[in-house]
Amino acid sequence: MGDVAARLSKLGIALPSIAPASGNYIPYRLAGNLLFVSGQIPRIDGVEHFVGVVGRDISPEDAYQAARLCALNLVARVYAALDGDLDRVEACVQLRGFVNAPEDFRDHPAVIDGASDLLVEIFEEKGRHTRTALGAGSLPRGSSVEVDAVFEVATKS
Repeated sequence: MGDVAARLSKLGIALPSIAPASGNYIPYRLAGNLLFVSGQIPRIDGVEHFVGVVGRDISPEDAYQAARLCALNLVARVYAALDGDLDRVEACVQLRGFVNAPEDFRDHPAVIDGASDLLVEIFEEKGRHTRTALGAGSLPRGSSVEVDAVFEVATKS
């Protein structure tokens, strides 16, 4: 068992199963040593969770949990892209978070902290990243949050 897999086990985190892409795109692309992961919503086993507008239908605290779930789905995509070897992750380079919120909502960073916190818990210092947190008028499938990311990965040995 690798270091990251052992950390997941110690944290009591199981990676979810992930569905194939639901449109005309691919879920990830490895370009050199950069792994680009498409946007992930808070979905478990094909069922959307935390559906609605943050600050109206969903509390900011629940939206934080939604962002954690999005990040967990990101890690599951990375796991698939790297043939199960999460120890190949050198760094999370960038995270972008989108919050489905009304125009007067101001706590986008606190919501996206859910994703950031989980990545640091899983990858420790390698999980620290640059980040953008944006408001959106709507998100796919009515999701409250969506995140995407870029990871630096070691080449296969």
